[in-house]
Amino acid sequence: MLLFREKIPVDWLPKVMGNLPAVLVDHAHLERKAATTALNLEKYRDLYSRVGELNAIAIEELQHFQLVLALLGKRGIPFGQPYPSPWITGLMRSVRNGQRHQAIDHLICCALIEGRSCEKFQVLGRALAGIDDELSAFYASLVESEGNHYATYILMARTVDDAEAERRLDFYLDLDAKLMREGSPLPILH
Repeated sequence: MLLFREKIPVDWLPKVMGNLPAVLVDHAHLERKAATTALNLEKYRDLYSRVGELNAIAIEELQHFQLVLALLGKRGIPFGQPYPSPWITGLMRSVRNGQRHQAIDHLICCALIEGRSCEKFQVLGRALAGIDDELSAFYASLVESEGNHYATYILMARTVDDAEAERRLDFYLDLDAKLMREGSPLPILH
């Protein structure tokens, strides 16, 4: 189902496995941002009829945020400062202005972020099995939700303008591949 043209960089998993407290803090910020982004998408006229779905995504993301905060508390990890993701920043810089174009681009960026989360949570869940079974189960439990959000955002973009969404998806898949190859030195999920 995921359409990615580039694999996760080989240095990503060792980097995050060696810095799980920082990754959990990063994950908390990502869930918080995902919730606010879903609500922010409601500003687009083309998505007024989808407000119920966007609210449901925001609520689910806030629930995930709460779960990560609980893990941080249980493990004695303080909630700290977020670090910007070069990958997410690179995607979002390409969002065009103009209601319809901006809505399509924003939805596709959200879809790719959710899709990469789905992919990385699967990888992380498997890698943590036998090492940290609680985190392994936690990441495995999020995979379906992230995949559903990915699909929902893609379908929303297509309902705004199917042909334009396809063109922009092609553009963003190329951009995603380029940004994935550039990588990040930080121990973050994206």
